[in-house]
Amino acid sequence: MQVQRRTHYTNDSRCSCSMPSAVTVPKHVAARLVNLLSQPAHLSSAARAQMAASSWAGTGMTQQDFMHRDECLVVDQSDTIVGTSNKHDCHRFTPAQPRGLLHRAFSVFLFSPDGKKLLLQQRAASKVTFPSVWTNTCCSHPLAGQEPNEVDAPEKIADGSVPGVKAAALRKLAHELGIPPEQVPPASFTFLTRLHYCASDTHTYGPAAEWGEHEIDYILFVRPTQPVTLAPNPDEVDDVRYVDRGELAAMMDPKSGLRWSPWFRILAERFLDAWWQDLDATLDPESKHRDYGTIHHIL
Repeated sequence: MQVQRRTHYTNDSRCSCSMPSAVTVPKHVAARLVNLLSQPAHLSSAARAQMAASSWAGTGMTQQDFMHRDECLVVDQSDTIVGTSNKHDCHRFTPAQPRGLLHRAFSVFLFSPDGKKLLLQQRAASKVTFPSVWTNTCCSHPLAGQEPNEVDAPEKIADGSVPGVKAAALRKLAHELGIPPEQVPPASFTFLTRLHYCASDTHTYGPAAEWGEHEIDYILFVRPTQPVTLAPNPDEVDDVRYVDRGELAAMMDPKSGLRWSPWFRILAERFLDAWWQDLDATLDPESKHRDYGTIHHIL
């Protein structure tokens, strides 16, 4: 049985959501809860491949189309899957659903082969949530109905292997940045820990923002042995930049005028420097930073 330690942080000025006393799952979400740990047996291999490809590959669909099509994994505060819902509903903040729907996500931090530089991206201006902000290499969601399967069983989280989250990361690194999967094989990823945070996009939509993020975010580090190929997708990414620790600090200085995703700012201010300053030790299989049981609740 997986034992989850819960670390809580409060009074973060950038998090506008408070911890709810209980999780209420909407009926339409609970009704979608099926055995997500295996693909539906009635689907042919061709149909499964179509489901996977249809999420993003060459469809000509808009960001809003993706928001309604892709099915996120809705979870409770212990990261137990309670259903699925599309990205639109998960990220919609309304009076009836003021924190959206808590769902799984991941954040990839891709370093240069020597470990001295981190690849950042600036999200495209066309993104529905947090457009034009700078953030880590790649951020997205494991989805239901994908092939390979992106849903991790509790035992795969407990042992740190998380093959589903890694499959989702490979899919999105190729989609957003054009990185060939063979350059970042699953074995090259290190799962460190999980972050639970909530943030409404008030900069884009004002004080009564109707869009935001409420996620349990799986943190993945990867340091390829060779430089990766980059071909950013303009529908997803406006800019990319490799930075060292000093350059990152300068970019994050308020005087720079740059805006940052709330999840990256939390990670950069609380965790990243300790992980990065001795990257070899962090990536070691026995690293003290590999904390699969803890969910850092920063609300």
